Amino acid sequence: MKSIKMVDLKGQYDGIKGELDASLNSVLNTTSFINGPAVKKFQSNLQEYLNVRHVIPCANGTDALQLSLMSLNLSPEDEIITTNFTFASTAEVVLLMGLKLKLVDINEKTFNIDSSSIEKAVTPKTKAIIPVHLFGQSAEMEEIVEIAKKYKLQIIEDNAQALGATYMFKDGKKKKTGTIGDIGTTSFFPSKNLGAYGDGGAIFTNNDSLAQKMRVLANHGMDKRYYHDLVGLNSRLDSMQAAVLDVKLKYLDNYNEKRRNSAERYSNNLKGITNVITPNIPSDHQGHVFHQYTLRILDSKRDLLAEYLTKNSIPFGIYYPVPLHKQKAYYNPEVENNLFPVTNKAVKEVISLPMHTELSIDQIDFISEKIIQFLN
Repeated sequence: MKSIKMVDLKGQYDGIKGELDASLNSVLNTTSFINGPAVKKFQSNLQEYLNVRHVIPCANGTDALQLSLMSLNLSPEDEIITTNFTFASTAEVVLLMGLKLKLVDINEKTFNIDSSSIEKAVTPKTKAIIPVHLFGQSAEMEEIVEIAKKYKLQIIEDNAQALGATYMFKDGKKKKTGTIGDIGTTSFFPSKNLGAYGDGGAIFTNNDSLAQKMRVLANHGMDKRYYHDLVGLNSRLDSMQAAVLDVKLKYLDNYNEKRRNSAERYSNNLKGITNVITPNIPSDHQGHVFHQYTLRILDSKRDLLAEYLTKNSIPFGIYYPVPLHKQKAYYNPEVENNLFPVTNKAVKEVISLPMHTELSIDQIDFISEKIIQFLN
């Protein structure tokens, strides 16, 4: 059995090496490295894949979030509601914009933002909701859309971990995550389900005016060269990264299906094991793309299991060990700890197992066996 990796980008590259090398060489031959044909081609193909009117490529997922907020004509002290259980970029852009961060608790089954907590947090100053499709599973978008309509709020979906996932509405209709709210964002960090070989990001919207504004904002505030109508950013997806992403986009559904199959095997192996809660799997098979396969380990055994996995050369991740409201950068003495009972519990229980497209059955079974041995 090969050594186990948390992410195996080399194995994935080997499977599509010829196509990737040819795509990269085409950029080298054109020497069009910024906003070249490769970027335009990838943008068009991603628009078609998502069935969305506009994709605005940018430098990274954090910029995608910031550009989205910049496009909404917000004022200082306007409130943005998001989850307390996410990577810091979701929250940092809110504060960088001089806006007020309102954190809320999560759903115990999905780790996603709890829709009932959102509505309780809305005030007259609230202007937008940022749901995060955490670990690859869609948030409760139908409920979130209803809340947004009720209070006239904007929705920015942080889709960095769930590109390719679908959300099924109660009437059976389906939409890709990131295309349900007013704006969707993603990251192409190398370990993502659709990952570049460097940094990259994108924004999605069906709103023509927002799309135009975000394109201008991402290009130093220029619509016409050297005429700056807005204060913007320098945030571009370079052509080399677009060349990689365009090849890998063709395989995204297949990659996501491999992740689902690996998740199913993990869950079947660990079914009924004491002190283990396996990830929630939505009724719609495509509603989770398993960017991470995250267990809950009960009875204060998570850290002991982590030590045991390390001794057995099994990598793991703990996403996230400290909730945002307890981070030094985001601490607010006015925010009460007891507002987040589920989040406070989750940070002590979660552990993510190796999950990638090259994971073998033997590796999954070995990891599962070691977990069972430890907990039994």
